[in-house]
Amino acid sequence: MARPESRFVCQSCGDAFLRWEGQCRSCGAWNSLVETVVHESSRRARSRVSRDVTTPGPGPMALASVVEPDVPRLSVAIGEFDRVLGGGLVPGSVVLVGGEPGIGKSTLLLQAAAGVVAGGAERTALYATGEESGAQVRLRAARLGLLDGPAGSRVRVVAENDVGLIVEMARSERPALLVIDSIQTSTVDVLDGPAGSVGQVRESALRLMELAKGEGIVVLLVGHVTKEGSIAGPKTLEHLVDAVLNLEGERYAALRLLRATKNRFGSTDEVGVFEMREPGLSEVADPGRAFLVEDDAPASGSVVAPTLEGTRPLLVEVQALVSPSGFGTPARRASGLDANRLALLVAVLGRRAGVGLSSHDVYANLAGGLSVAEPGLDLPLALALASSLRDKPLAGATVAVGEVGLLGELRAVSGLERRLREAARLGYRRAIVPRGAGGDAETPGIETIRVGTLRDAIAAAIGPDSTDGGRPRPRVAVTVHGAS
Repeated sequence: MARPESRFVCQSCGDAFLRWEGQCRSCGAWNSLVETVVHESSRRARSRVSRDVTTPGPGPMALASVVEPDVPRLSVAIGEFDRVLGGGLVPGSVVLVGGEPGIGKSTLLLQAAAGVVAGGAERTALYATGEESGAQVRLRAARLGLLDGPAGSRVRVVAENDVGLIVEMARSERPALLVIDSIQTSTVDVLDGPAGSVGQVRESALRLMELAKGEGIVVLLVGHVTKEGSIAGPKTLEHLVDAVLNLEGERYAALRLLRATKNRFGSTDEVGVFEMREPGLSEVADPGRAFLVEDDAPASGSVVAPTLEGTRPLLVEVQALVSPSGFGTPARRASGLDANRLALLVAVLGRRAGVGLSSHDVYANLAGGLSVAEPGLDLPLALALASSLRDKPLAGATVAVGEVGLLGELRAVSGLERRLREAARLGYRRAIVPRGAGGDAETPGIETIRVGTLRDAIAAAIGPDSTDGGRPRPRVAVTVHGAS
């Protein structure tokens, strides 16, 4: 059998060249040539395809008549991981797990391999590492306490980065799970490019996908991320796989979040919460309060917000610090929040609510290393900024949620009843929400203060500003249902 050839194909116009060139001679695009394997199609293959098309066989079927395959999922014995996947791993699927260096990707997948083999007496897993030696993987397994269980004998480790050899091993051993750590260190001998290049990553992923679909083996890929936070390699890598999971969190913090940005077999709204401990990643018993900071007394610049991650409500503490700017352009810094949204709220506060921050440095942060992009954080962030500027804390046991418009109006957010129910469970007795949010439904055990504008929300949270010149107090609607 002849060795497949490679060509450098332009990603803009599709023209192929024998050697790499900085600029495509056909379309003029720079750095668009990617080394690609060229599979020559034989006349026999073409004739077979033509014959198959003309041969009578099963034709198109009605959508309702298609039989749904009954394929049991493989549980990884980690509830939060299974939750994000939609109930477990689907046989024959390819899952890409990305995250910052040192965030715990290899630890999580080694624990997942141990959970898969523990779910069946005949199950095995193959862990192929191109970044570490087998001894290093064993040290991690010993730290996780996996050597004495089923994983000690049924998780096979191989230090190899040649995809061709890994595929041959997988076909001979028939594991239930194959872990590739990582796809950026995998290589295909047909291509001359270095590991991590666009051609190598794409061709390696293609061969692993063929293995997964043809043999019914679950393939878990570890992916590196760039300094911008996206998964390294070509974007086609994310299109090829069935699910893309991101492990997030501060490297030196304990909490980790697992999110799905793509999932062909489940929802992308769920989130898994883990805590990094000495024996590895463990599930958080009560995720609703995991990101709260216990304070003895209310502090200015701190507001608790009930967020919604998929179907799970999480309470987070929004912290803000406002200080006079010494010189130059005032600073605007955000951690865990959208910096553009912070700048917008600063402008709305100054123009619509009488809270001028144009000459102040503004810093905003979410406690616990969480990153949230939902608009429901607008009102808590605005209240935290006003509280820090006036150095007046909110009343204790108070939460706030709502979206802020450019005119200073407040807009409702989805799942308000679920958010407030979780806040009441955790001991909060007062909530500031947009007027009309949730209709007339009330949440037992929590006082609901409904306001229509950002100015009214600030007055209800920390009181009117003494510099307002004796303006009348805003009218707010307060409803209590079953509050103690």
